[in-house]
This record gives sequence, structure tokens and C-alpha cells, in this order.
Amino acid sequence: MAREIALRDALREAMSEEMRKDENVFLMGEEVAEYNGAYKVSKGMLDEFGEKRVIDTPITELGFTGVGVGAAMNGLRPIVEFMTWNFAILAFDQIVNNAAKTLSQSAGEFHCPIVFRGPGGSAGQLAQQHSQTFESWMANCPGLKVISCTDPADAKGLLKSAIRDPDPVCMFESEVLYGMKGVVPEDEYLTPIGVAAVRREGTDVTIVSYNKMMLEVEKAADELAKENISAEVIDLRTIKPLDLDTIITSVKKTNRLIVVDECWPYAGVSAEVAYQVQKLAFDYLDAPVIRLNAADVSLPYAPTLVAGYLPNPAKIIQAVKEISYVS
Repeated sequence: MAREIALRDALREAMSEEMRKDENVFLMGEEVAEYNGAYKVSKGMLDEFGEKRVIDTPITELGFTGVGVGAAMNGLRPIVEFMTWNFAILAFDQIVNNAAKTLSQSAGEFHCPIVFRGPGGSAGQLAQQHSQTFESWMANCPGLKVISCTDPADAKGLLKSAIRDPDPVCMFESEVLYGMKGVVPEDEYLTPIGVAAVRREGTDVTIVSYNKMMLEVEKAADELAKENISAEVIDLRTIKPLDLDTIITSVKKTNRLIVVDECWPYAGVSAEVAYQVQKLAFDYLDAPVIRLNAADVSLPYAPTLVAGYLPNPAKIIQAVKEISYVS
């Protein structure tokens, strides 16, 4: 059995189910309790679990993230919600220097089971300091797993897996996807960390993406199909560790690859995917790998500049035709 729910509701179900199963799991962050969450992800959770397990924090990311890391080191399983990952910059010391290094610095003696989650990337006209994409930043740090959800089913399944993971997981969501509805199974299930999803089978080109850029890729794939160009679409779901097997298998079939992500281009997620493919599947490539990223500037405020800043279906279609040698 399954039913259709919004992505924000799927996240809430994941947290609530895990909190019912394990009293060590708790949620903390700005406005998660009394206000039901800045994006209403935690609506009703305070009423069910009480103020000791759904905790409103002061506006001090470094402080409450440190509390969460300390709690995880002592056997609890915190979920730390950032109102936006843009604000998490203030807490990177705790994430990168403490949570990520707990296992190695203890010589494997103890873990730090904590989830850092919240929205990232652009979300309309929010300008430079509220529209940044940090998946590649976090993935560059040993000791952190990085996941990113696109639809409600995976949002729930990935978050449940992250909560149960013995080590730190950074989960990136999107403000513009919270209201998106999708079918979610009613039965207990987990989406495994480290496994990509083939969202669309194809034969002519592989397009790899994640998070809300998947919506742009799907639109492009629909238009390409009208021109008899068959695109295979892969949703990474996990940024680190990468599911290279799924990507390489697809490239060996299609012989072409485009990677679409919202990170800045320099040293971004697409750079790592492109490198791994040219290393592991060079003999199967019939054209250079193309990367489509956000522009290498801070996101402007003007809507016309926002449109030019981000990848879109037209850019994706143009890239596909370029490597397919189709005018």
C-alpha cells in the first residue's frame, strides 16, 4: 500500500517513526518546536514527543550544533535542523572538526551518530547569502556522508537510513521541493545510502543529477524524447559515497555523459563524477563529458540573472545535442 504526501510530511514521518522506535533520537534547531519548523517539517512533533525531544534552540548555530555533537558522542542520536544550510557555515567547525573526525581521532573506539539536515541551494530571489549549495564542501571532508533528496519516498527512506547510521550524515533538502507530492509506501522501508536511482531508462546519453536539478533534467529528457533522443536519467541521491557502478554501467551503454548540479563549477560534485567516469570508462566515451553548473558567481537578486545563473532544460538540451553531434 502507498499514499501521496508532500516531501515535508515524508521527512516528518521519518523523524517521528525513528523517535518512536528509539528514545535516544531527538530533534533540535531554530523554530522546530513551538513554530512547527520554519517550513512546517516538524509540525505536531512537539505535541507528541515533548520539549525534551523536540528542542527549540537560540539563534546560535555553532552553539547548538556543538551540543548535538556532544550528545552524539555520549550515545544519543540527534537530528540537527538548520533553517538553511547557508546558516550552517557558522557551525562548520563542529561539523568538520568534531563530528567528522570522532571515529578517526578515537582510533575507531566510538562513533558520532548525528544527522545535520535542512534546505540548501537557490529558492527564488533570496540573493547571495541565502542561496548557496554546499554538497561539494561537505563531501570534501573525510568522515561525512552526504545525501540529497528529490522526491518524498526517498526523502523519508534516506532520512531514516541517516538517523540509523553510526556516523555523521549531512542531508540536503530544497525549499522549493517541500510542498512537492509523491507516492510513499506505507510499509517500513529504508533508502540505502550510497545507491543511486535510475529514474529513466535511455540509450543515447546519460544525464546525472540530484536534488531539484532533477526536475530540470526530467523536463529536458521529455523534450529530447520528442526528437528521438533517448536520455537515461540518474539521480545520485548520495553525493558521498558515490554510486559509481550505476553511473559507469549507464555510460557503457550510452557512451555519453552530462552531469548537472547546482554547485559552483570549480571542484564541484560534477567535477568528481566527470573525473571518475573518464578514469573508469574512458574507452566507452564517444564525446567529452559536459558539466552544467551554476554560474561561477554569487547568486544575484534580479530574477533575470537568477534564470541565467542556474542550469535549465534549454542548456541541458543544447549540451546533449553538442555531444550527440546533432545540430
